[in-house]
Amino acid sequence: MAPGSRLAPEVGVVPRERLAGARVLVVGDVMLDRYWFGDVNRISPEAPVPVVHVQRQEDRLGGAANVARNIAALGAQAGLLCVVGHDEPGERIVELLDASGVTAYLERDPALPTTIKLRVLSRQQQLLRVDFENTPAHEVLLAGLARFDALLPSHDVILMSDYAKGGLTHVTRMISKAREAGKAVLVDPKGDDWERYRGASIITPNRAELREVVGKWKSEEDLLARVTKLRTDLDLGALLLTRSEEGMTLFSDDGVLHAPAVAREVYDVSGAGDTVIATLAVMLGAGLTLFEAVSLANRAAGIVVGKLGTATVDYDELFN
Repeated sequence: MAPGSRLAPEVGVVPRERLAGARVLVVGDVMLDRYWFGDVNRISPEAPVPVVHVQRQEDRLGGAANVARNIAALGAQAGLLCVVGHDEPGERIVELLDASGVTAYLERDPALPTTIKLRVLSRQQQLLRVDFENTPAHEVLLAGLARFDALLPSHDVILMSDYAKGGLTHVTRMISKAREAGKAVLVDPKGDDWERYRGASIITPNRAELREVVGKWKSEEDLLARVTKLRTDLDLGALLLTRSEEGMTLFSDDGVLHAPAVAREVYDVSGAGDTVIATLAVMLGAGLTLFEAVSLANRAAGIVVGKLGTATVDYDELFN
């Protein structure tokens, strides 16, 4: 914990009605997380690999769709602008979004295979992951940009969920338009080119993502210096660093705020970043302060890492 940093405040119960008024638009890369569960009782005679007898399949929303699902689970209004293909996994995403209470604004690209992450598991252990993905066409991305302009006035907070699949090709223009409209813009980044996120209100990298951009820091003081320079260079309002077992640290003009990890049991960290930024967006949309929003996002992270795969935290779990 950096010298001079404060601890995140304790936050009481926020009324459901207050969260229900928050309107968050998620923009980004969506995917279908498909799980095959089965038993392994033998090794294949064809190659030294286990043979999985698949007995159950489960589909979950992934990427930006999981972020939107987390927003809806907290009782807020979630809109999702994204590109999917005209195929079976694309239709499955539509079904799951509808069941999750997310309002979908989909651009359909007939030539695009919808992104799938297929995981094969046995006895709760992942044996293999197979990815199917491609990049959306230029025309469908421009159509998405026009739709973004139309959706902007009816949302309070804009959330950019970048998984480097091409859905956020026009992210710089979107951030600029949203800030001009007076909206808070949250970004979950990917890759080492953060110039494209210039002007964002809050960016939420994990340790590995931040190191890729600012290099390895030697101390908390060095970390603060590097983050301060980054925020100045890219005109970022704040940076929330998620630090796994170390909790999370917020760097803003109001100083450094640290929230220690609260996980009772870490089972699976996949999708935890989605829950953090979703909770942050909902709380800001509901009118809470940034410090209060970070405290609740940290609490939500501690809950979701105790669940298998991409999961959500609902209102009752967060305020139990």
